[in-house]
Amino acid sequence: MKFGLNPFKLFKILFFPICLFSLISDTSLFNQEIKANQKLKPAIEEDLYLYKGMGASYLCIASKAGIDFTKAIGVATATYVQVLEGKHGGLIKELGDKKLERDKLFAGAEFQIVETALKYCPESIPEDVTQKVNKILIENQPVKKNKKKR
Repeated sequence: MKFGLNPFKLFKILFFPICLFSLISDTSLFNQEIKANQKLKPAIEEDLYLYKGMGASYLCIASKAGIDFTKAIGVATATYVQVLEGKHGGLIKELGDKKLERDKLFAGAEFQIVETALKYCPESIPEDVTQKVNKILIENQPVKKNKKKR
């Protein structure tokens, strides 16, 4: 039993649709946007709010799943910093053009994640960590001046 289709006929049948498709679709590598050449925008307050919320959410879920706090906060913090560096080049708008060193990014991210997690799942945060964060928050509260009425 022989089929009446030889390789040349098959090529002729498929060649036109393939050529047409390649002309219509944007499959060229040269037309693709190169992300590495774009100027990265510093993270704004809304970005930081999102990243610390995601980190706190992960920390709460991981804790409830039985993952050790140290491991969970490490993963949440590393993710936060990687996103901040990858998407924003490690820049934060409030700080201007000054790029923070990686260890400072980690410290800030960890503090923000734990502070946020304390609002949503305080039972997931070890007592000693809770006390340290609360102490820092109290020490950094703005001082209110008493105004006397005349």
